[in-house]
Amino acid sequence: MPVKPTLIAPSILSADFTNLRASIELAEKAGADWIHCDVMDGAFVPNITFGPFIVQAIAKCTSSMVIDTHLMIADPDRFIEDFIKAGSHQITVHQEACPHLHRTVQFIKSLGAKAGVSINPATPLSVLESILPDLDLVLLMSVNPGFGGQKFIPSSVGKIARLDAMRKELNPGLVIAVDGGVTEENAAELSAAGADALIAGTAFFKAADPAAAARKIKGLA
Repeated sequence: MPVKPTLIAPSILSADFTNLRASIELAEKAGADWIHCDVMDGAFVPNITFGPFIVQAIAKCTSSMVIDTHLMIADPDRFIEDFIKAGSHQITVHQEACPHLHRTVQFIKSLGAKAGVSINPATPLSVLESILPDLDLVLLMSVNPGFGGQKFIPSSVGKIARLDAMRKELNPGLVIAVDGGVTEENAAELSAAGADALIAGTAFFKAADPAAAARKIKGLA
C-alpha cells in the first residue's frame, strides 16, 4: 500500500500576532498543508483567543493552505457560519460542547465546509461511533485544551491506534488529526499509530528554524 503523506498544520496560537502576515507566509513557505486556528471562549476552556476577524485576515494572506478552524467554545452553532464566511475550509467542534452533534455536523456541511469533531483526552472513543461515518476528520486532543505549549499525554498514542481501527470499519476516508504536544520526538510514533495530520504550535513557530522543524517532523512521520 502507498504511504499517505503526513499533513503538517502549524497552530497560529503560537505565532507572532504583531506580524501575522509574516507568520502565515513562514508556514506557507515551510510547506505547511493547513493553518490551524484555535478559537477559545473562556467558558468551554480557560482561555480566550480570537474571533472570525483573525480567520478573515489569515484568508487574505494565503491561497495554498487549508484554513482549519478548531472551535473550543460553548454552543458553537452560534458562530459556525461566521467562521466559514470568514474563510474557514473546515470546522471542528467538540463533542463535549454539542448536545445535538449530528445536527451541528450537518450544518457545517450545508455551508460548504468540511466537518470535524474533537474529543478531550479523558473522553472515550465510543462517543464517536455513531457520528464517525458522517465526519471528514476527527481531532484527538493529546493535551487538555486551553493553552499552548503543554506536554503530550502518552496514552494518546493508543487512542490514535484504536481510532484508526474504528475508521477502517466505519469511514476509511476519515482524517485523524492530533493536537497537543506534537514534537520532532513523537512525530514518527503518532504517524505510525495512524495520525494523518499533526498540529504543531510551539514546535513550529518557536523553533529556531521553523522550516527545518516542519521538514523534520514531516520526514520523521
